[in-house]
Amino acid sequence: MLKKFMNKIRKNSLKDKNFEYLFNEPPKDEYVCLDCETTGLNPKKDEILSIGAVIIKKNKILMRDTLNIFVKPSKGINSASIKIHQIRPVDLENASEPKEAIFKLLEFIGNRPIIGYYIKFDIAIISKYTKEYIGISLPNHQIEVSSMYFKTIKRRSEYEFVDLKFDTIMKELDIPELGKHDALNDALMTSMIFLKLKDKAPANTTFYTG
Repeated sequence: MLKKFMNKIRKNSLKDKNFEYLFNEPPKDEYVCLDCETTGLNPKKDEILSIGAVIIKKNKILMRDTLNIFVKPSKGINSASIKIHQIRPVDLENASEPKEAIFKLLEFIGNRPIIGYYIKFDIAIISKYTKEYIGISLPNHQIEVSSMYFKTIKRRSEYEFVDLKFDTIMKELDIPELGKHDALNDALMTSMIFLKLKDKAPANTTFYTG
């Protein structure tokens, strides 16, 4: 009830009614898995440098439906952050303007639920842009794969530690590692995590976190 009320408020706040489709009922058994590479870990002040996304439909990753965009930052990127995301200034020479990139992303996502690893960060930083361009934060349902993994682990007590690092989850699920710190590769690996866990989670588990 609360979510419906909040979505009604968001829908009324849209600057452009062409984006009302974001509030439509999502298609059955379709998801989008996405990942962002950013200048830092503060969504309020940092910027998106690249976005990778793939569509999952009926337990299959649609490799023909991928999105891989470099995004032009408002200022130069520092050498410390390059060591983390490995995106160099030369990689951004033909990057898209932020508004163009975000609109392409919204068109790609549609009203599908969004899957990710610590997806709240990605949603928060994307929403910084969508609030500016269309007046609202991203309204799509969110599915957190680390939460899915946690719910499948059998623990001897509720206090037992569970390692939720991305590398650990990949290793435990025997998923091949693609190139790291590449938004599209990260989205693909996260998609494989989701598909491995989708049928393992308890029957009463809800995947939606937002």
